[in-house]
Amino acid sequence: MGLRVGAYLAGLAVAGMAHAFEPASLPASAVATHDVTEAPASMSFPVAVFDDSLPMQEAEGRLHQRAWRVPAPTLPTLRIVRGLRADLAAAGYEIILDCATEVCGGFDFRFGLTVLPAPAMNVDLFDFRVITAQRSAAGKTDYVYILVSKGRANRYVQIFDLVSDAVGAAPQGDVSSGAEPERPEAVSGLVADLRRLGHVALSDLDFATGAGGLSDRSYASLAALAAFLKGDAARVVAVVGHTDAVGSLEVNVALSKRRAEAVRARLISRYGVPGAQVQAQGAGYMAPVASNLTPEGREANRRVEAVLLGAD
Repeated sequence: MGLRVGAYLAGLAVAGMAHAFEPASLPASAVATHDVTEAPASMSFPVAVFDDSLPMQEAEGRLHQRAWRVPAPTLPTLRIVRGLRADLAAAGYEIILDCATEVCGGFDFRFGLTVLPAPAMNVDLFDFRVITAQRSAAGKTDYVYILVSKGRANRYVQIFDLVSDAVGAAPQGDVSSGAEPERPEAVSGLVADLRRLGHVALSDLDFATGAGGLSDRSYASLAALAAFLKGDAARVVAVVGHTDAVGSLEVNVALSKRRAEAVRARLISRYGVPGAQVQAQGAGYMAPVASNLTPEGREANRRVEAVLLGAD
């Protein structure tokens, strides 16, 4: 059944708080395909167009993920975006990225984005638009990340809004807020294994079950990996997420990609690693290291690895 966007306004409350952003301009025919709130959670979102790498920022707090299908085969995506721009302005948000398809960076930009799996969301590589916006108040910054795309008979809209739980999320490359106490020497074997084997598991990472957000605490593995990468600009790694075999491949690939993106964003935002030196990919359950028939095996398979792509 179609959900008129304005109907959300009557019952907006999560832990006693209204949603950060309401897309009041969406057509009355819009059908909600996804509506999930996570807290605590993290969100990685683009802050500039693709230029050799995709500049991303990570923020943590209460994350509301929504998507809609708009049954309107002739409706231009630009018309939807114009309405959302007005909604953002009315809610006090400042737009920091507003681009379309090739201007954003085309294929490379699209595949760096966090996108909900089909059928909740679909993206046409030849007609999509992205907006990232922020709003600061009371020492905190809230964010909205919007993706609008054309479909054969529908238009698709994805909106992630995050109410920050931290004062001023650190921008890409800023390592002044949140230096980690662990020294890279604490996991010196990590770099040795990465050089010797070409890949290594980042075994101290902490994700909630079924969630893509990385817990906000110290990680010796990331400190060591960051030191290795910043030692030579020619060193490049892919951060690859892996899951157990519970659930569909599509869902697990999406989850593993979100976890990899969260690790990449943390390396960039907190450790100052240049974005061009880190890629993020998701393998789902396609590369197990143990049997998925036992709890111990499934736990071992839920991991994030660094894969060495280039080095001195």
